[in-house]
Amino acid sequence: MSHPSLASRPRGVHHPAHAHASPQTAASVSRALHRPRGGDYTFAHAGRQVRLGPVAFWIAVGTLVIMGAWTIGTGTYFAFRESVLTRLMGHQAQMQYAYEDRIAELRAQVDRITSRQLLDQEQFEHKLDALLKRQAVLENRASALSADGLTTGTVHGLRGTEASRQSKASPISDTVMFMAPPDREARLASRDVQTATNDPLQSAKTGSLDGILDRVSRSLDKIEQRQNAALAQAEERAGTKMARVKTVLDDLGVNIHKVTLRGVGGPFVPLKAPRAGASEFDRELYHVAIARAEADRYQQALSTVPVRKPLPGELEMTSPFGVRMDPFLDRPSMHPGVDLRGEIGEPVHATANGRVTVAGRDGGYGNMVEINHGNGLTTRYGHLSEIDVKVGQEVRAGQVVGKVGSTGRSTGPHLHYECRVNGEVVDPQKFLRAGVRLGGLI
Repeated sequence: MSHPSLASRPRGVHHPAHAHASPQTAASVSRALHRPRGGDYTFAHAGRQVRLGPVAFWIAVGTLVIMGAWTIGTGTYFAFRESVLTRLMGHQAQMQYAYEDRIAELRAQVDRITSRQLLDQEQFEHKLDALLKRQAVLENRASALSADGLTTGTVHGLRGTEASRQSKASPISDTVMFMAPPDREARLASRDVQTATNDPLQSAKTGSLDGILDRVSRSLDKIEQRQNAALAQAEERAGTKMARVKTVLDDLGVNIHKVTLRGVGGPFVPLKAPRAGASEFDRELYHVAIARAEADRYQQALSTVPVRKPLPGELEMTSPFGVRMDPFLDRPSMHPGVDLRGEIGEPVHATANGRVTVAGRDGGYGNMVEINHGNGLTTRYGHLSEIDVKVGQEVRAGQVVGKVGSTGRSTGPHLHYECRVNGEVVDPQKFLRAGVRLGGLI
């Protein structure tokens, strides 16, 4: 490439067209032949010339520049390719390692959260199992107390969970549904780490479940306290009842150990005491059972003692027991019973359980009923207008045996009531006062 200039013509070249021109010097001829036209560019090489216009020239120059730059770039790439690839691969490896470390860290967090939630789940299930077992024990106790006629309240709150025993509770809902999903581990593993660790609603729900278990536990504590209090009250009532009955029977001269009850029997099975290490409730229940059995024994014995009123309402005595002036002879006489005012046809009740030994007319008694209560105790009901029982008939305390009348040696309608112990007459008021002392126990 050369700038606009004159190139040397080769020697021996002739121009016939100018042979007859005026003589000129060699320099002037050369300038005339090689003078550029309009800014063209001439290239000369080995005696040859190439003329290019401005546009073609700069296109060629641009092409050469681009090719040179491409050549330099390609050479540089191949020269430094290994180091560039090494740096790129190292950077990519670092990023991969960083991602793997992050993934491993997240997996470790998920595993820790999963383990913690599974541990919480197991602890929840253990607490629930303990509460259900405790509830079953309290329900058995309640059944035992109900069988004894004691009222301690009912055990609620977890029995609805018995149907959910197949489905244990899951610390996912604040409602105690007691249902654990079968794919629990999969659910825990798939949960988002941030949600599991920072979700306040989840923490609130878990706390709510713990609060529910605490409330149920406190409720069971209260039920247990009521049951223990009921046992203590039952033992106290049985002891008080037994003491009152025993005092009255001792005053009446009735030996409880000599009283034979009718219509009872069966094989003897010794009562087993609570085993060593038994709960306080079991030991207390054992003592209550013994106290109630003794009280029932006294109550049964009391049912054969004539301490009840033979007439309804308030008793009005018209003639006491003992020495009195005979109403017909007006002479001192022994009155073996008491006369109680009554109206004709008023019902007369047996004052204790027993068997009828006399039911008919008997001298001055008129129509009379005699009842043998056992253990040497008998009662007589005289001057009846009507007899409603038969000889040999078993009667219960309070049963109607006849009607008030004025048969026999009588001046008007009344009931002659008489008590005998081993054949000897005693004052019936002693037994009637004993009934007043016993109050609602008879």
